[in-house]
Order: sequence, then structure tokens, then C-alpha cells
Amino acid sequence: MADSPAGEVRVPEDADLALPRPPGVIRRFWARHPLLSDILIALLCLMLSFLGASVGAAYAVWGLSAAILVLVVAGSTSLVFRRRVPLLAFSLAIALQLTVPFAPHGGASALLIVSTYSLAVYGSTRRCATAGIAGTLLVTLVAGVVAGVAHADSAVGDTLNAFFTTGLSVLLGALVGVNVGNRKRYLDAVLDRSRQLAIERDQQAELAAAAERERIAREMHDIVSHSLTVIVALAEGAGATPDPDRARAAMTAAAQTARGALTDMRAMLGVLRSDDPDAPLAPLQATAPAAVVASAQEAGVPVTLTTTGPADLPPTTAYALGRIVQEGLTNAMRHAPAARSIRVRIDNTAERVRITIANDGVAGTAKRGGFGIRGLQERARHAGGTLASGPDGPGRWMLRAELPLAPTHQEDEA
Repeated sequence: MADSPAGEVRVPEDADLALPRPPGVIRRFWARHPLLSDILIALLCLMLSFLGASVGAAYAVWGLSAAILVLVVAGSTSLVFRRRVPLLAFSLAIALQLTVPFAPHGGASALLIVSTYSLAVYGSTRRCATAGIAGTLLVTLVAGVVAGVAHADSAVGDTLNAFFTTGLSVLLGALVGVNVGNRKRYLDAVLDRSRQLAIERDQQAELAAAAERERIAREMHDIVSHSLTVIVALAEGAGATPDPDRARAAMTAAAQTARGALTDMRAMLGVLRSDDPDAPLAPLQATAPAAVVASAQEAGVPVTLTTTGPADLPPTTAYALGRIVQEGLTNAMRHAPAARSIRVRIDNTAERVRITIANDGVAGTAKRGGFGIRGLQERARHAGGTLASGPDGPGRWMLRAELPLAPTHQEDEA
């Protein structure tokens, strides 16, 4: 899809639309060769108009005869361009019909029918009706004036004859053209809407793919970041202690943390590779805050957990709660390694759950806007809640989140 110079969005061709094959070999041939069909129609009208006009031109004065023949050739030639300028062909046909009161002939009938048809199909129904009525009245008026001056006794008959001759030709072309033109415009509108739907489908697919990539990146970050942080802390503790038993216990805990991370990774990858369209788009088990705090305590992190109220949470809220505690604690372990106290508090109420993670180990200016905090904000927003993180006094940092017990599943913002 590309933009035109005027800023108008151009829709793609029919390549992406599953259109049925047009019926009829002959119809498909003419549809593929519009210029050839217009040339043949112009030649046919030239022949019919020349035969019809030759009788009247033979008895007219030389100047009028030349004008009739010129209008026949010009009107027939203009039919080649009837798709782009249909009003030109109709105007020339009316001009030829205006010569009938001066030299009666039937050379304009074929041109009137074809040009009126073209005006209805390639112009509009309103333009066809306006031009048809105006042209018929103009010919009738000229015929009445000429007949009144030259043949006063037959003026009424000549006027009515000009009116019905012109009107019937215009009406015949208009009836067929309006029917074909409306059908053509309806099909064009249907095809245009189908193209727009195809564009919207592709855009929705791209948005869904982008949202899924963000979700996978968020899950990978939470799993890998927390597990590696704990493993690093355990490995550093094992290397720093002279006690072989404590070092062995630390390495055992590090191995268990790594196995847990591998299990979570396999669960997530298994969902992504599943052929089941109803497979959930998140790991099957929520991360328990108590397990997260316990693994951090095993690594020697001074973290405590306080929980109040009943912990009967909906699956989406429980999953978001576990991930928020996990990533919040990971950030505290990474950015506040000198913290003497990390407090995790979970307050369950009848309507929502509040999470608070505070530490006292911030040194210098704390950085904002990392991938972890952004992912937590997206996760809380998806569960219908809010999350904020920032300084809470000298050397202190606090993360606060609130999640409703009835999630609204708001869409993640791009």
C-alpha cells in the first residue's frame, strides 16, 4: 500500500482478493481489451450514422451537408474516448441531432443511444438525466422554432416528431446505461470495501504479531532476569564463603533455580509451538510470591514477605501478582545490592490486591524506565490495574501496584 502525491491512500489491486472468474469467454475478452471494443463500437456507429445522414445531406445545401458529415465523423470518433469524456460524445450527438430540423435525417440515433449509455455508465445517473433532459428540450425547441418559421402549418407535428425521436433514443440509452452503471458502481464499491478489509486484516495481523512479540519478550525477561539474578547471587555467595557445606548448598540452590527457569521456558515454548488453537497464551501456572521470596532468601538476600487478607485471586490477577513480585524483587537485588532490608507486602481486600516492594539500598541517582518496569506496567495494565515505581525518601525505593480482583483485560498500548 502506497500514498499518492495528494496524500490519498491507494488500495492494492485484486491480487489479494479471491474473486470468481468473470463469466463468458467473449465478455472476458472485451473486458481485457476495452480500447478495441470502443474502436469497433465507433466504427459501427460511424457506418450507421453515415447511412442515416447521407439522405438528408444529399438534399441540403453544401455547407450544411459538410457540417452533418463532420459531426458524424467527430461524434463517432469521440466514442473511442467515451470512458474518459462521455459528455463530449453526447454533446456531439446532440449537435448532430440539431441539424435534423434543417435537413431531416436519421444519422444521430445510434450516436445518441451509445453516448447516453456511456454517460450513465462512466459518468453518473444524475449527469445522464440532466444532460438527457436538457438535450431533448434543446432539440425540441430548435425544431419548433425552425418549423414555425418554415412550415407553420406542420409546426406542431414537426416539434412532436423531434421530441419523440430524440427522447426515445436518449431514453433507450439511459435505461440500459443506468442499469449497467449502477451495477458497475455497486461492484466497484464491493471490491473497494473488500480491499479495505484485506488491508485492515493485514494491519490487525501485524498488530497482533507485535503484541505477541512484546508478550514473549516480557515473559522471557521475567523468567531469565530473575533466575539469573538469583543464580549470580548464589554463585557469588558460594565463592565468597570458606565453608564447603554452605558453598555446596548455595550451588545446589543455584542448580534448582536454573532447573525452575528451564521448566518455565519449556512451558512457554510449548505453548508457542502448540498446534492447539485453544492453547493458553501464558504459562499454565502462576508464580507464587512465597516461592520467589524463598529463592531470594536462599541466595542471602535480606527480603521478608508479609501477606494480609484472603489470597483467593482470579488466575489473571494471580499470575500478574507473581510476576510483579518476581520482577520487583529482581530489580531490588540488581540495583540495590547493599540493601539491608527488602520488604514485600501483599494486602488482599475484597476488591483488589495491593503490592508494595521497598528497599533501603539505593545509592546515587536511581535509573528509571528500564525494560523491567515497563514490562511490569504493561502487565498491570493488562490485568486492569496500575503500577508505579520511584524514590521513597533518602536511599529508599518503593514499587507500588494495585490489581483488581475482576480484571478488565485492557489492551496493551503500543
